[in-house]
Amino acid sequence: MKLDALKAFVAITETGSISEAARRLRLSKSVVSERLAELERSLGTKLVHRTTRKLSLTEDGAAFRARASRIVQDVEDAVADLEERRGTLAGPLRLAAPVTFGRLHLGPALYPFLRQNPRIELTLDLDDRRVDVAASGYDAVVRHGPIVDSRLMAWTLAPSRRVLVASPDYLARHGTPRSTGELAGHLGIFYTNRGTADWRLSGLDGVVNLSARVSLRVNNGDMMRDAAAAGLGIALLPLFIAGAALRESVLQIVDVGATAEDEFIFIAHPDGRRPSAKLRALADCLRQAFGDPPYWETTADV
Repeated sequence: MKLDALKAFVAITETGSISEAARRLRLSKSVVSERLAELERSLGTKLVHRTTRKLSLTEDGAAFRARASRIVQDVEDAVADLEERRGTLAGPLRLAAPVTFGRLHLGPALYPFLRQNPRIELTLDLDDRRVDVAASGYDAVVRHGPIVDSRLMAWTLAPSRRVLVASPDYLARHGTPRSTGELAGHLGIFYTNRGTADWRLSGLDGVVNLSARVSLRVNNGDMMRDAAAAGLGIALLPLFIAGAALRESVLQIVDVGATAEDEFIFIAHPDGRRPSAKLRALADCLRQAFGDPPYWETTADV
């Protein structure tokens, strides 16, 4: 049984297809298919059902998957440990992060880290959907908001403040709400991964779930900011997205006497898996790059 064949099988189970596994491993599809076939021959059993439309694990494949993943992870960890003993951070590192935060802030913080550690092989997937860290083969995810997966261990990277914003044009046409009750008559721009219940603010009367008429639902923070700037309604946005538009007076804060609940930028890894030295070093680098308070809040001038 060859390690390369195990890696191919694990990549197939995590990506859900031979084509995606080939892209991840930077191999041809035919090589990945042959390595899977070689593993099945060595085990004497079929691991994967393959049709023209989909790929699924056999009963044996599902039973074998967890241990195969653990073997591959253990080997990668052992190699990384040896590199770390020599004072070098090296080896593969797979991260997932939100699209807007990744483009605006994570990328600029990562590039110096990668220049300083050229033997790290980073794969960064930008996706606003919540991913299953362990099942998808990620070492960690960078996320904004509350932590909802109890199987994750999270390290806080920076606090994140969210504010209600709208364009001066929208407020001139519709009026500026001064209380939480007045928001019901306004148009709202909502993040689909959280839904309309995301407008949960704390004021003198405690926590209030607010509502507004839906103008737009979208799963991307850049588009929410741009839609608000275009005068389509009021949006609840983190300052790491809205900060520049506020400084330039493209947007302005809507103060209704209540504030959004505290949230954070955090990096999370699967519980029970010892985080590697390169992941710990990355977290330290990101904390230093973002600052406390984070630079996007100190420069927002709000």
